[in-house]
Amino acid sequence: MRKVIVAGNWKMNKTAKEAGEFFAEFKPLVKDVKNAGIIIGAPFTALETAVRETKGTNIKIAAENMNAKESGAYTGEVSPLMLKDLGVEYVILGHSERREYYGETNEIINEKVKSALAHDLKPILCIGEKLEEREANTTEDVVKSQIIGGLKDVTADQMANIILAYEPVWAIGTGKTATPAQAQEVHAFIRSLLTDLFGAQVAENVTVQYGGSMNDGNAAELIAQKDIDGGLVGGASLVPAKFTVIVKAGDAVTK
Repeated sequence: MRKVIVAGNWKMNKTAKEAGEFFAEFKPLVKDVKNAGIIIGAPFTALETAVRETKGTNIKIAAENMNAKESGAYTGEVSPLMLKDLGVEYVILGHSERREYYGETNEIINEKVKSALAHDLKPILCIGEKLEEREANTTEDVVKSQIIGGLKDVTADQMANIILAYEPVWAIGTGKTATPAQAQEVHAFIRSLLTDLFGAQVAENVTVQYGGSMNDGNAAELIAQKDIDGGLVGGASLVPAKFTVIVKAGDAVTK
């Protein structure tokens, strides 16, 4: 059985104080969630607070990025050792905003994925096409390139510690959402590609989330799709009540 996991990606939002206020409200709302995994991706400055506030709960914490190096002259960067020291368990890598705004290539992302795994951090690897790529009918080519590039030299055994998040770039922060059928079609393609790369058993067990304007109104229908195993949620994860609805939609589904 695959694990349904709902992750929030706060992006560049919430101070440490605001993070504490969020968890004070959110923790009692989800304390009875048993089936779905819950992850919050917080900015670097809020990670220490987030880890402290969720200790002993069913909520895990992710960083939103990291450098592949352990240390060195990389001004402004954060290493996997720093994340581990804080108690972070997951790290979001390859988000479309990192690719678009900061020039992160598949090769850079692959180095980060391998570094995260080497330091016992679990990557959430983001993949997805731009609007012009979808309109040109190259979605599968783009997603295939990102998966093969991002997972280069990753073993079948290591895939047990990786989450994939399919996020059509044209649906992130735009209010546009892929229809459940559109999302399921790409998720099924991703799973078939994972079968080719790692074998059917590994592919069947990998959690593949959907991201791209998932919210409290559409989450249940999206997560009900056969190959959609939860979500990577942006704006709706900033509001405890809304994010709780999404988490509970995931909790109600068995894959």
